[in-house]
Amino acid sequence: MQNSRLLLRSGLTLAAAAALPAALAGPSAAASGISVSTTGSTVSVVTSACSQINGSWGSAALLTSSQANFAQGRQVTLSGTTVSQSAAWSAVSPGTYTVVVVCSSGSTAGSQTVIVSAAAAPTARSTARATATAAPSRGVAGGLGGAARDYGPLTLGVGAALVGAGVVATGWALRRRSKPYRL
Repeated sequence: MQNSRLLLRSGLTLAAAAALPAALAGPSAAASGISVSTTGSTVSVVTSACSQINGSWGSAALLTSSQANFAQGRQVTLSGTTVSQSAAWSAVSPGTYTVVVVCSSGSTAGSQTVIVSAAAAPTARSTARATATAAPSRGVAGGLGGAARDYGPLTLGVGAALVGAGVVATGWALRRRSKPYRL
């Protein structure tokens, strides 16, 4: 009876440790996001999240603070290759804008808030990555700071493996502590 309980506990621990890397890497690997930059009065966006369907990559929209959804913004068709797709807007007046990219499949690749200033210095501030909504509610645009970086699947996999190894080592140490005469 005691051995079967120990096997059950060990099996559950191993199952949780095996499922942990997949749970941690799943949502982050799917969200590839967008990159927005400004140069003077030109705003440009680059993504690699879209695939070509019926000759179209998708489109991007530049929204002002008073525009609530994708259809109201200045829309531009994405152009590019399977590696990278891009769009640009010129003669953009100074202000705060939200760039939203929607792929031809209908999925949102992401959105970012960007500030266009009268100076020629480029400024960009990330507020969201791979959002499900068409545009933010235009609340405080504080940004995510260093947390906005999109790590690749290799980095996430190594981190998940380290966490899994820690879970397994903790289980082994607790098991050994309860019965010191066993390995």
